[in-house]
Amino acid sequence: MENKLVKKRVTEHIDAANLLLEDEKLLAGIESLAQKITESLKNGGKLIVIGNGGSAADAQHMAAEFTGRYLKERKPFAAIALSTNSSSVTAIGNDYGFENVFKRQVNALAGKEDVVLGISTSGNSANVIEALREAKSIGAFTVAIVGQKKCKLDEVVGLCIKAPGNQTPRIQEMHILIIHMVCEIVEQAMLE
Repeated sequence: MENKLVKKRVTEHIDAANLLLEDEKLLAGIESLAQKITESLKNGGKLIVIGNGGSAADAQHMAAEFTGRYLKERKPFAAIALSTNSSSVTAIGNDYGFENVFKRQVNALAGKEDVVLGISTSGNSANVIEALREAKSIGAFTVAIVGQKKCKLDEVVGLCIKAPGNQTPRIQEMHILIIHMVCEIVEQAMLE
């Protein structure tokens, strides 16, 4: 019984990855995101990543790949995940509401040369939307990695990358694949 479940989930994962592979617009969006991050880093900017729950973990994972290394030994790249400072998140949430936990940090930390990336499976997380609106008003490049359905972030960001999949786990699996591809493209570009 469990073997059938495992095979079903692997098949769903492969199907989602094949949809990603076949979507030229999606692939172009991934390359565009990597190019924007590379330009930002080369111009003294940084990557700011935000998300909730599993997407917060993905944001932290991406920031770690930049400040540590992905595949090659190199100098660290400027990146931060805004979910990591529990004191800021809880203080801002308590004093200003949870919808502002990333917005206030973006206001404090983001500049025009930065890329602010929101990760949200639904694309409708209020605190991610508010933060990306704030980043846009500052003049930072805004991007979201979301699921394939129409969402509120479609109208907010400069670039919206829609991962294929009909279930949250498959979308999240595609998110980490997209993040890893971006990390590798940026790392190669920065080492040229």
